[in-house]
Amino acid sequence: MSMDLAFWRYKNGEAGDHTRVYEQICDGVLLDCLEQLPVDKIRGRIAEVFGGWTALDPDTYDKDGNAGFQIFTTPQGVVFNCGGMTGDEMNRIIDIMLEFGCPLYDPQISARFDT
Repeated sequence: MSMDLAFWRYKNGEAGDHTRVYEQICDGVLLDCLEQLPVDKIRGRIAEVFGGWTALDPDTYDKDGNAGFQIFTTPQGVVFNCGGMTGDEMNRIIDIMLEFGCPLYDPQISARFDT
């Protein structure tokens, strides 16, 4: 079973309809209410933290053929499609994105976990 984890950062004082923002990020739409993200730095941090996993390409990671994730990025959002991962492994992704000021949006339950 796969699960998406989505992340973005609103500009100061702004917020939006989280579900709509998620859908627009997935469609590659740039939004005035969102900050630009340091996508290359985020990818670098992911590569560092998941260094023991096999990087099939810069956006696909595999762990022994049993677990893995793919990364979809725009200049304003990052979505991870995770499969076979433990809660602790997904929490590592969440922690990385919090380092960049991006709280989790869980599209499976349409909830954003602002800090």
